Amino acid sequence: MNYQSYINSKIYPVGADLSIVKQWHKEKQRIVFTNGCFDLVHRGHLVYLSQAAEMGDKLIIGLNTDESVRHLKGASRPITDEYSRAFLLASLCFVDAVMLFNESTPYHLIQQVQPDVLVKGSDYKVEDVVGYDIVRAGGGEVLTLDFLQGYSTSSIIEKIQQEKQK
Repeated sequence: MNYQSYINSKIYPVGADLSIVKQWHKEKQRIVFTNGCFDLVHRGHLVYLSQAAEMGDKLIIGLNTDESVRHLKGASRPITDEYSRAFLLASLCFVDAVMLFNESTPYHLIQQVQPDVLVKGSDYKVEDVVGYDIVRAGGGEVLTLDFLQGYSTSSIIEKIQQEKQK
């Protein structure tokens, strides 16, 4: 098997044909959707994503493009480019698709995907999760997961900066 081709086949750039999602719906697969920047993937992300994957049959990650990350996090971000972030996430055995989006939120992507389950971190109230209205109107669930304490991209960046100043 050519693993790089397999991994690349799970990455959907902005504007890509998402007919795979229609196929999964037709097959009655339970589709789980979550999203984020995933700038520096760490153990906390992996625990969160694996828990999200357990909530259904297919896990789709909506991934902010570089332009979207800069808009949200500032000019110094992302640290890792969108293709590298997408490739890393798509290489995970429990991830079925990584779909890039260029807006500040994945609202339009959620409209296209129509997931059965929408998952975000517990720093959100369920009714404040972007796409809540879409998923609930379609009869789906919106759930939150607790983060693994002690793991965050911001804390990793701070630690690197502190070490650099020594």
